[in-house]
Amino acid sequence: MRSVTYSMSVSLDGYIVGPDGGFDWTPPDEELFRFATDEVREAGVHLLGRRLYESMLYWETAEQDPSLGFSTSEFAAVWKQLPKVVFSTTLSTVQGNARLATGSLTEEIERLRSEPGDGNIAIGGATLAAEAAASGLIDEYRARVYPVLVGGGIPFFPRREQRVDLELVETRTFGSKVVYLRHRVAR
Repeated sequence: MRSVTYSMSVSLDGYIVGPDGGFDWTPPDEELFRFATDEVREAGVHLLGRRLYESMLYWETAEQDPSLGFSTSEFAAVWKQLPKVVFSTTLSTVQGNARLATGSLTEEIERLRSEPGDGNIAIGGATLAAEAAASGLIDEYRARVYPVLVGGGIPFFPRREQRVDLELVETRTFGSKVVYLRHRVAR
């Protein structure tokens, strides 16, 4: 059965964007770009909320920019090919290798888990991930923790009154001092 993974960059105080909605504290670096590209390669499909989908639209045409470095172009190519399912009540169409969700998040995940296919089911966006977590659908949490305190914003971890025990699977510290933490939900 395919695993559902939630992976995002996060500040040390637990936010994916700051109080102003920005994430300028996550400047790209070559090592992290290669790592993120490998992580996207592991996915068979990516589930996104509207805000993340709109942010990631840049990557649909980024590889056409001749000034991009190799790693950035490679990420763009991998992202563009990845099938995506967008959850939105306001969008009527999506671009690229994406489709709008036709069912609830639970229904879409159950359908994707039952279909044959390689790669995990990646989920992005804190709001969508919070819904998946509340339903017990996330199998792994993957956080790239940046050494900054932003003081508020959208939290990486959903706020709910339910304990979830995790098992540490992997850690890695990058040259930029970003720490990658991968935890599996203990069942």
